[in-house]
Amino acid sequence: MSGRSVRIHVINPNSNPGVTRGIEEALQPLRFSDGPEIFCSTLAEGPFGIETQADVESVTMPLRRLVESDNFADACVIACYSDPGLHVCREASARPVFGIAECGVLTALSRADHFGVIAIRQRSIARHLRYLRQMGLVDRLAGERALEMSVAESAAGENTFHRMLSVARDLKEQDGADAIVMGCAGMARHRQPLEEALGIPVIDPTQAAVTMALGTVRLNQAS
Repeated sequence: MSGRSVRIHVINPNSNPGVTRGIEEALQPLRFSDGPEIFCSTLAEGPFGIETQADVESVTMPLRRLVESDNFADACVIACYSDPGLHVCREASARPVFGIAECGVLTALSRADHFGVIAIRQRSIARHLRYLRQMGLVDRLAGERALEMSVAESAAGENTFHRMLSVARDLKEQDGADAIVMGCAGMARHRQPLEEALGIPVIDPTQAAVTMALGTVRLNQAS
């Protein structure tokens, strides 16, 4: 792999191209000179938004087939905060596969003692908590609060930022969060203005996952 740029495939597991465009825009700062080659794709078989456990389960095997058949990328990133199919995809490939929830949380813990999560819907929170229990990190969660918006609304809604700011302030001021993780890839375009308004770190988990992928592949190249 030495002598060429690192190739990272970022997969949006829902079928909403607007979410993929938002991910593309959020990853622009990582497309620097001599940096990674980042290409984003939309899973055509996926639902328009991954909002339930049934949605999560429905994309597991399509994601595995996509990762397994990709002979171009050095690493893959699953750009959905539920990390659907993460372990199944890791089983299918010798290349590293990253989930944005796992990477987003680990990045938040490098910036703060306790983090808060902005979820799209209340019903997403139980699913996220199960995952945090599996990671053994529930005690580092200050709180998780929901926007009560769809994935599509979080990506393109006119009032999304103001709702996100209100929820994030509650996480900071009422729950004691020292950092905020955005719990949906569709929120990507709001990271910087949200961080400026709050005065604490705001983590876009897709950026976090791509950064980890780049570091992992570079280390493998150097060894």
